[in-house]
Amino acid sequence: MRHNRRLRWAAIPIAAMLVVVLAGCTQAQLNGFLPGFVEGEQPVTNHTERVSGLWVTSWIVLLIVGVIVWGLIVWAVIVYRRRTGQTGLPAQLRYNMPIEIFYTIVPLILVLGFFAFTARDQNAIEKPYAHPDLTIQVYAKQWAWDFNYVDDNVYDPGIQVQPDDASATPGSVQEGSIPTLYLPENKKITIQLDSRDVIHSFWVPAMLYKKDVIPGKTNYMYFETTGRTGTFVGKCAELCGEYHSAMLFNVKIVPQDVYDAHIQSLRDQGFEGQLGSEYDRNQNLPGTGAPKGNE
Repeated sequence: MRHNRRLRWAAIPIAAMLVVVLAGCTQAQLNGFLPGFVEGEQPVTNHTERVSGLWVTSWIVLLIVGVIVWGLIVWAVIVYRRRTGQTGLPAQLRYNMPIEIFYTIVPLILVLGFFAFTARDQNAIEKPYAHPDLTIQVYAKQWAWDFNYVDDNVYDPGIQVQPDDASATPGSVQEGSIPTLYLPENKKITIQLDSRDVIHSFWVPAMLYKKDVIPGKTNYMYFETTGRTGTFVGKCAELCGEYHSAMLFNVKIVPQDVYDAHIQSLRDQGFEGQLGSEYDRNQNLPGTGAPKGNE
């Protein structure tokens, strides 16, 4: 009775401390310190919290497993240590059926659980929109990006990011030379990803998602922008050659009128139409219609 009372008195301050600590967590801490989360702001896309939830929950489960395993290791080291005066080997056991069943079934349950939740979230993230509000075609190239605004029939040709020699900070670039993709807020977006040369990867860290851009294969991204506006950095996440580190871009999520003004500015510059595969370096890839062999 006295032992149980002691445990109850110890549990009360521990529980109170946990409540205080968890209540004081910032938005960034609750989302595993992943990029894209700002206190008082919405997530960047409708999938951002889903990815964060899968990440944080997985780490919590794995941390619990780790604590149990570490505790059992320490317990075995202490309880079964060699005592003074003991000699020889301890009693040897060939097997322990309950323990073997336990450490076979539990990992299987964990693996199946991780697979099920990952498949569930992947199915939601990769589900195409039947009628997207906006379709963008992105061409990756060494070492820049071309953006086709398909529905508006205009394009934005990207150039390689230029170094800012006037800056005192090493590695600075000219902000005006960074290719920028404009997206309106609160819209369902489909992004079509194509490569003109080698494998690239379209990555906006704040969105917590990236997709490889592979020559001869078209990949897609589907997401819905929220009411959060701003500029979000993007980069190529696949080593693609000498100037891979300079293959940067920005994504600007803006109100509809700002988006419309940007589209009009592209039209005023003469960027009407679409940049097609005629600028691809690899013109003999399957699906390009190029002659093969002795044709």
